Amino acid sequence: MDASAREPLDRVAEIQQAWRRERPDLDPSPQGVIARLHRIALELTDRLVAVYGEYGLNEGEFDVLATLRRAGAPYERAAGELADHTLVTTGGLTKRVDRLAARGLVERRAEASDARRRLVRLTPAGLDLIDRAFTAHLANEHRLIAELGSADAAALEPILSRWLQVLDAR
Repeated sequence: MDASAREPLDRVAEIQQAWRRERPDLDPSPQGVIARLHRIALELTDRLVAVYGEYGLNEGEFDVLATLRRAGAPYERAAGELADHTLVTTGGLTKRVDRLAARGLVERRAEASDARRRLVRLTPAGLDLIDRAFTAHLANEHRLIAELGSADAAALEPILSRWLQVLDAR
């Protein structure tokens, strides 16, 4: 008997086993990858959001601040461009920016060449907060990856990258 046959089934394997019993006409093998990735994504999100919360941010607010920060000085983007970089609608972005502006972390201003175009910029307080939060975020990601091990992480990255390219192409 090999080692994998002696290991207890994880929740996904139990679900697959039940489907094989109940519907032997169907192949539940994709669940072995997709359901595990889904469960991993949920677990990782919980662990990432916990760090954002330490800085008084939710996931969307962290995303907006990080997008502005990585734009480089003067740490601003046009609202439409910011929506594209955060993968949210402009309406959803407006709510996030409103909350961040109310906290003094970002400010809106009209673009000099077109008063109809709005720019969103980090304030000094926003820059300080995202720098501290992003430092903690990366430390958290390093810790999470270390739990997997460097060899497995290195093997997994190109596979996930290739799959994401396939999905994005559709």
